[in-house]
Amino acid sequence: MRITHYAVAVALALSMPAAAAASAETVDVLRPSAAAAETADVLRPSAHPVKLRTALRKLSVTYTYQGQEHTLDDFLTRTRTNGFLVLDGQDIVAERYTGASRDTRFQSWSMAKSFTATAVGIALREKHIRSIDDPVDKYLPELTGSGYAGVSIRELLRMSSGIDWDEATDAPRLQAAANKGYSISKMAARQKRGWEPGARFEYTSMNSFVLARLITKTTGMPYHDYVERKIWRPAGMESTATVGNDSHGDSLGYCCYYATDRDFARFGLLYLHGGKANGRQVVPASWVKLSTKPSPANPHYGLHWWLGEGGDFMAAGLGGQYIYVSPQQGVVIVKSSIAGGAPDQEEALIAFRAVAAEVARTR
Repeated sequence: MRITHYAVAVALALSMPAAAAASAETVDVLRPSAAAAETADVLRPSAHPVKLRTALRKLSVTYTYQGQEHTLDDFLTRTRTNGFLVLDGQDIVAERYTGASRDTRFQSWSMAKSFTATAVGIALREKHIRSIDDPVDKYLPELTGSGYAGVSIRELLRMSSGIDWDEATDAPRLQAAANKGYSISKMAARQKRGWEPGARFEYTSMNSFVLARLITKTTGMPYHDYVERKIWRPAGMESTATVGNDSHGDSLGYCCYYATDRDFARFGLLYLHGGKANGRQVVPASWVKLSTKPSPANPHYGLHWWLGEGGDFMAAGLGGQYIYVSPQQGVVIVKSSIAGGAPDQEEALIAFRAVAAEVARTR
């Protein structure tokens, strides 16, 4: 379960022009840029939030990574973690914040991709989309002359669309363009084919934007409205959140949810419970299962979810943002950082598994 190493490059794009971003090396991402903050849509919370019970208990967690033993506290400190929450079912058994609080709205970065895929699954159930094996340009004719022509929705979800894309350099340009107010839809229509769709895995944020655009076009309502009506409120979210857009009416889809850790945890809980919240089937159980099934081009990736080898899975974002789900242990873990650090996904997975095992041991 390894994410493409583009953390620093994407972070640079938030505060610098694309040309300057290529030569700089570090940046401290403390808050969204002014442009990003000005172009965000609101997700209103549920009238009946899923109840999370505070039942804190001591978790003694150690794990071995690259031949060295580490503690959970060491990991959270080294990775500049500002928010950390562990659910045992609906019980909060660990929750800590540094330089933040339970009311802090953390930037999701690419965890947003898992929300976007969920919206696709619901739109499929509601027959707005006939099949994810349909070519995406069947629904978005503006892509007919692009590299996306003839590419199935499924291949976009698997990150094997065949688009000529390098996340390390193209994602920063994409984010810089969004922050400057360029139409990302027009950028999508200019993408070129690089290789045969399905032939290889290539993590491509533009794929997720196109899927968000697909939601808007097929459902007849803006992406953020659809997410609010079909995911955010039905899943029992407690707090208001915001979702970034390109200032041309299109939600980004690949990033930029700002939400509390407790609500990110509720999203993980939704998948832990097979798509159910408050006794209601919000996401089709079949979609949850399909989303967490290995893809041919990458056995560690499903449909916009990163997969472990023991049935666990997670949404992962730039610089240490995670929603980890362990169906085997019945555990959800959320980790958030305000100032993104170096990619740590490989170690994070090992640490999270150790936490989940300790939660199960201490029940």
